[in-house]
This record gives sequence, structure tokens and C-alpha cells, in this order.
Amino acid sequence: MESNGVPLTPEQARAALADTERVRVSTTALTATPWPTWFFITLTLYAAALPIALGGIVADRDWLLPRSAWMATMLAITALYAALFSVAAKAWREKTGVALRMDVLPKRATLPLMVGLPLLLVGGPYAFRATGEPVWLVAASLIGAAVSVGFHLTFVRLHRRTA
Repeated sequence: MESNGVPLTPEQARAALADTERVRVSTTALTATPWPTWFFITLTLYAAALPIALGGIVADRDWLLPRSAWMATMLAITALYAALFSVAAKAWREKTGVALRMDVLPKRATLPLMVGLPLLLVGGPYAFRATGEPVWLVAASLIGAAVSVGFHLTFVRLHRRTA
């Protein structure tokens, strides 16, 4: 084996194989999650957009857009999310032969998510309404996206342990 015309030492070849194995294991773990990467990105964007759209709906007066435009945006992103979720669930079912079930995940991982995330995503817009400060929407949006990424990485780690 040669690299730029210079033969590799046995140690260099072993290191290259170890790096290749780490990449393969990482790729396998990521593709084994119940949702594909495109849906993970969709979910994260939805979690980031939801507080802002809700903030526009609950604002005391029209904020950046008319309230009806915010409502239409909210309905559109929710319908798109639901449609893409069904596509991701169908792909998982076809890939594994079992339905996507969140109840099989450990409660210690899902319970805080099921309680905390809705409070965050709805609380930020109501704090915005009470104070008029858009920083609440930005904070809720950023934290929602971070929670989405964190949950995905936690699921990948849980899957690695069981795989």
C-alpha cells in the first residue's frame, strides 16, 4: 500500500483501518435511528420555527406579519411536518419490519422531552406576549432546536448500547 508514492508502515495501515472502522460504526448508528437524517433536520427546523410562528399568532397586535399570515404559516408547517413524519415512519417500517414506537424508548429520556419541550415551545411565545420582547422567541427557538439535536444524539447513543 502506498501513500503519495511512499509505502505505508504497518502502524499507519492499522491506524487507517481503525479510522475507517470508526466511520463505518458511526454511519451505521446514524442510519439505524428511527428517522432518517432529512427528517431529523426537518424536526429540528420545526422545533425552531414553532415558537416564532406561535409568537406571531399570540402577539397583542400584528407583529412583522398579520396574525392571519402567522396562522397560515403555522398550519402549513404543521401539515408539512405531519406528512414528512408519516413518510419517515413508513420508511422505518419498511426498513425494519416494525412500526415506529416511541414508547419503547427509556422513560428517563422521553418523559422530560414530552413534558419540557411543549412547555418551552409554548411558554416562549406567551412570555413574548407578556413582555413584547422577541428575545423570548429566539431563546425558545434555539433551545428547541438544541433539544431536538440532543434527543437525536441520545437516541443514537442508546442504540449503540443495544446494537
